[in-house]
Amino acid sequence: MKIDMNSDLGEGFGAWTLGDDKAVLSSVSSANIACGYHAGDPSIMRHTVKLCIESGVAIGAHVSYPDLVGFGRRNMTCSPQEVYDYCVYQIGALAAFCKAQGATLQHVKAHGALYNQAAKDRKLADAIAAAVKDSGDGLILMGLAGSEFDKAALDVSLKYAAEAFADRAYLSDGSLMPRSREGSVIHDAAIAAKRVVQMATKGTVTADDGTEIQFKPDTICLHGDTKEAVDMSAAVRRALEASGVEIKPLKETL
Repeated sequence: MKIDMNSDLGEGFGAWTLGDDKAVLSSVSSANIACGYHAGDPSIMRHTVKLCIESGVAIGAHVSYPDLVGFGRRNMTCSPQEVYDYCVYQIGALAAFCKAQGATLQHVKAHGALYNQAAKDRKLADAIAAAVKDSGDGLILMGLAGSEFDKAALDVSLKYAAEAFADRAYLSDGSLMPRSREGSVIHDAAIAAKRVVQMATKGTVTADDGTEIQFKPDTICLHGDTKEAVDMSAAVRRALEASGVEIKPLKETL
């Protein structure tokens, strides 16, 4: 069995840093780099691309609503056309930094509120899928397993990676538990590792009410902005490999 492990990186801004990106990169196979709308800036984008190249990790654009103050986690009311434009703009910026350093962009993943809203809103999911398709040949769309992203990618014949989360709790409908609720973020590395092995080998995850959700993830996300990120990513990788699961970037598994 093969599966991708991804993490959201490059989420500092100016003089501020968030997380230990270099350490996390030693465990994951793909990185989602902030493109300046929820976090990141040109210098951080360039530097994070460089770190990915040095670590042999595939690069993805982490596109967001234009909400730097709210870290992209506040719902916004934007038209599908606006969402398309935001995504094309951010993908293009990161793709240029990749090209400048001899790398290629592998995938695109929405961030925060845009990700959660589009997972349930087909028009927003369609806008993101269209932006990915129009932004370069071979780009992969990454989205929540069992969501509107699945259908949007299929409709435009876009290569797609269904995503599951190691460090987030699920509701019974397969959506992520809102961060405003207690227990929405998992901080125990051992618990996260056990959940991920279940996801990868059995295709299930247990929701907050005990419901067993069925899905087949192509990639597992670990957030890079939590204090447990380094230890958790390493623990998850060890657990997967001990279960016979090989960690590979999406371009080698889809």
